Amino acid sequence: MGHLVFCVFVVCMLRSSACGRSDVLELKDSDFDYLAPEHETLLVKFYAPWCGHCKKLAPEFESAANRLKGTVTLAKVDCTANTETCKKYGVTGYPTLKIFRNGQESSSYDGPRSAGFFSGSDSSQLAEFLKGANLMRGSFRFAHTIDLQLGHKYDVKYESVLLFRPPRLNSTFEDTVVHQTGPMSITGLRRFIRDNIFGICPHLTKENKDSLRKRDLLTAYYDLDYLRNPKGSNYWRNRVLKIASKFSSWGLLFSVANRHDFIEELGDEFGLGTSDGTELPFVTIRTRTGQKYTMREEFTRDGKSLESFLEDYFAGRLKQYTKSEPVPAKNNGPVKVVVADTFEEIVNDPEKDLLIEFYAPWCGHCKKLEPKYEELGQQLYSDPNIVIAKMDATANDVPQGYDVQGFPTIYFAPAGRKNEPKRYEGAREVKDFIKFLKREASKPLVLNGVKEEL
Repeated sequence: MGHLVFCVFVVCMLRSSACGRSDVLELKDSDFDYLAPEHETLLVKFYAPWCGHCKKLAPEFESAANRLKGTVTLAKVDCTANTETCKKYGVTGYPTLKIFRNGQESSSYDGPRSAGFFSGSDSSQLAEFLKGANLMRGSFRFAHTIDLQLGHKYDVKYESVLLFRPPRLNSTFEDTVVHQTGPMSITGLRRFIRDNIFGICPHLTKENKDSLRKRDLLTAYYDLDYLRNPKGSNYWRNRVLKIASKFSSWGLLFSVANRHDFIEELGDEFGLGTSDGTELPFVTIRTRTGQKYTMREEFTRDGKSLESFLEDYFAGRLKQYTKSEPVPAKNNGPVKVVVADTFEEIVNDPEKDLLIEFYAPWCGHCKKLEPKYEELGQQLYSDPNIVIAKMDATANDVPQGYDVQGFPTIYFAPAGRKNEPKRYEGAREVKDFIKFLKREASKPLVLNGVKEEL
């Protein structure tokens, strides 16, 4: 699946002309690689002749090819006869639609569509639309029509832009077609897309997760499969939507996802298993700042448990979920072991300075540092005012304020100023750590039982 999933594909409804032959380009294993690059934008349908959904789509695809002629080329590939091409582009179900730009796969045709309706080719608003489309074409798909009559079905009475929800996500809880009401300008078009691209409850995928997670996000994970089980997929989504519509203005975005696409994440980041055989959704909330919450109650079909979960979330009654190793039974060594559940107690002790190493068990640099760090802890073991500590950052959630992108990462958290941790950037010999601590510690160090003088 391509990188871009939430795209605006503006359907160009140009007047069709009678044509005796198909306007859909048929591609094969033998010619796909050299014919596809001849087209700046190519929409390809991968299909199987026996597929019922493919047969249903065929006349609509043919009609679209005729209407888009001269703007976007539509093509098809029979995957029963051209297995190499279909395997190359990861086609596992039919029909699959993908967009290619100059022969390179750009995205799957999986997002909202919108249509721009304008009074003529000399329209000033069309000029603005085209400017915006040109600037954003790397992220979205655009086209337009100058035949306003084609927009009457959608109550278009003047020049405007419409956004269409993907048919599989249509519901009674939100409008299927969204009319732009703001100014027809580059800024206005960008804002219209930004505010409406996701809808109340989009489909979260691996490809669009980074975009969706720029906001506080609730996700219901279940056996979602719009290709093989669209009815079942929408059964749970509609129940999420019913509750989401009550909270849509509260600053939280809702989504649904296939639990099997995020099986590792659910286990590693939320402690949720996916092998218990239940068909009920798992529900989580992940905020932009990294806070995580899980709905521990069973998802009831009337949605009451989800509604109660949201009420507790917005009232601040929910306890954050934190991934943590078990608290060590003994922790009296020269280097204190910190886990997420003891971070507040050990690291944020306001009376003591602390130096903490965030490490990964597999990290070669961490293994090389270990004996030196242990020696540092031994030299400062009798100092009552400072703690030398370490934390496995792969097995525990790292709190806010500590930016851990690689290993080892070392921070100094001074007494009385735990909200101002300082990253250690020096050399990693024992003498270098001691030199740093002599400079930063709130009280003179006690080295090997001997108090250092200021």
